Amino acid sequence: MLTPAPDGATDDSLLAAFDLQLRRHARPDGPSATVERAGGVVRQVGPGHVWNGVIWSQLTEADADDEITAQVRHFASLGQAWEWKLYAHDRPADLGQRLLAAGFEAEPAETVMVARVADLPHDDAPPAGIALRPVTDEAGVELMTRVHAGAFDNDPAPFRARLLAQFAEAPDTVTAVVAMAGDVPVSSARMEFHPGTEFASLWGGGTLPEWRGRGIYRALIAHRARIAAERGYRYLQVDASDLSRPILQRLGFTPLTVTTPYVRLP
Repeated sequence: MLTPAPDGATDDSLLAAFDLQLRRHARPDGPSATVERAGGVVRQVGPGHVWNGVIWSQLTEADADDEITAQVRHFASLGQAWEWKLYAHDRPADLGQRLLAAGFEAEPAETVMVARVADLPHDDAPPAGIALRPVTDEAGVELMTRVHAGAFDNDPAPFRARLLAQFAEAPDTVTAVVAMAGDVPVSSARMEFHPGTEFASLWGGGTLPEWRGRGIYRALIAHRARIAAERGYRYLQVDASDLSRPILQRLGFTPLTVTTPYVRLP
């Protein structure tokens, strides 16, 4: 059952709503994913392009190591790379150190930020010479893949596979947009919808280095905020990098906590 954040919610009440709606009561984030509740954790599993990992945990100093061992054993049986998505307020306080001791590797931390959709700009236009193109098919995903590869300097294949599957099997759960300078894709982003919650999530916002600082990212935020408002979502949530956090804060996003992916290969 949905427990809404109160009007005029404080940071603590927003964090509690975020934890409850998107983590403890998490739903699969794609058509091939399954959310499981086992012991003191909520985890997502799935084949191929599906994100595998621990979404939420409720552990103590007494049982944390045993639960980590149980999850390592479970995911090893699946043969998938996976991550334990740890949040700064998760307990026990030394859970990150315990994960490192168990063979995980920590990736860069990100700031969890939330804003009321009604408080965000909805009409910020892209700069002159830039057009926003909705992504609805494979050709659009290919444009986003080109941006992803140039903006994040990593392998875009898993991103491409996941987005194609989502558009094919569950198109109502995602919307995406690419910013074009003529025929050249220079920035892109997507938004995930979480039915039954107050939250939509912003993901993958990236701009090619030579096109940054021109207001494109801000225009992509406004574009998605407008869609979220039309769909009746109350909050937008984003895991912000150091690069995007100052922009988001100026737009009205509030830092709630910090999340760190602890990754383990099969």
